[in-house]
Amino acid sequence: MSRGGSRSRFLRSFLTSPRQVGAVLPTSRRTVRDTLAMAPVESARRVVEIGAGTGVYTREILARIGPEARVLAFEIDPALARALDAEIADPRLSVINDSAAEVAKHLNGATADVIVSAVPFTSLPPGLGRKILEASRAVLAPGGAMLVLQYSPFVEIQLKRTFGSVQRRISPLNVPPAFLYACRIDSNGAAGAR
Repeated sequence: MSRGGSRSRFLRSFLTSPRQVGAVLPTSRRTVRDTLAMAPVESARRVVEIGAGTGVYTREILARIGPEARVLAFEIDPALARALDAEIADPRLSVINDSAAEVAKHLNGATADVIVSAVPFTSLPPGLGRKILEASRAVLAPGGAMLVLQYSPFVEIQLKRTFGSVQRRISPLNVPPAFLYACRIDSNGAAGAR
């Protein structure tokens, strides 16, 4: 699919469900690369993507992982999920049209080495963002990382409460500028104060 077609589909989804999509344009390629550089995606055996949208992260993740690795890409918007599944024919990819709060159900007892999220946590219905973060923490492999892109720093407190260890970068050239987080469970396995 052309970049223009992908942008048009993304914009239609934003206009239909702005609280679910959270941005008018897909994340820039530079920001995608900056986000993925915050964790060892290349050595991951299993990557979970939350809020796959039109696949800007999906494509870059698939370009980085090995032939035996797997990607589970969650997308709540049925039209975006169908389009992504149709456009990317890669046996390592499973597109899942379900809430990321249900991630454990789709992993069947497995864990994720890296979780990548572009979900707009600050605009989700009350409680849903926390459920997604807690579900993500529960399936994160020891030593794993959850990478989070946001357009506001307000989620940082919740990230620290959930994971304990949070590294932040800013991607000023993205439209709009983005906050990038790498979240890890602290060394004793406990998250910060809830």
